[in-house]
Amino acid sequence: MLIAGVDEAGRGPLAGPVYAAAVILDPARPIAGLRDSKALSAAQRERLAVEIRACSLAWAVAAADVAEIDALNILQATLVAMRRAVEGLAPAPAQALIDGNRVPRLACPARAIIRGDRDVPSISAASILAKTARDALLLELHTLYPVYGFAQNKGYGTKDHLAALARHGPCPAHRRSFAPVSRMGMCKNAESRDALS
Repeated sequence: MLIAGVDEAGRGPLAGPVYAAAVILDPARPIAGLRDSKALSAAQRERLAVEIRACSLAWAVAAADVAEIDALNILQATLVAMRRAVEGLAPAPAQALIDGNRVPRLACPARAIIRGDRDVPSISAASILAKTARDALLLELHTLYPVYGFAQNKGYGTKDHLAALARHGPCPAHRRSFAPVSRMGMCKNAESRDALS
């Protein structure tokens, strides 16, 4: 039976899309060193991502963009990204194992597994693909909006990132529905009004 592991990356940051990946591992081609992407260095993740893409029976990466996050909320946008990732698999899985405690609406049976990214190799593989894909996009966003330090903070609300938000206001990559961003946006709008009056 083909079983897909599914995980996300980027629920917590203040900027950028949320990514999800789905992976069907090949039992005949085991991959050593699979674990939760957060427990790996960037170099380890990149090396494993190459191996996962080469050795898996199927893999897919998908995202929900900032507009969808702001319109739906981050949980629902994450479930959308997960559904898109599973739908991108060919062949399609007979079952999906989802990291966490919520399951997206899928065409196949699905089961949520808390700490699945630590305990289930296919979910670990998905966490690595989702994280490396999102990190690559944040490097691109850094070239467009360098003042926010996306290359270093990957969109998370670090002290320097919040200081840049306070100084420059949000850019198009920021999630307006997230409180730190909406507060900064309102402050900047108020400053603009004051300057015009």
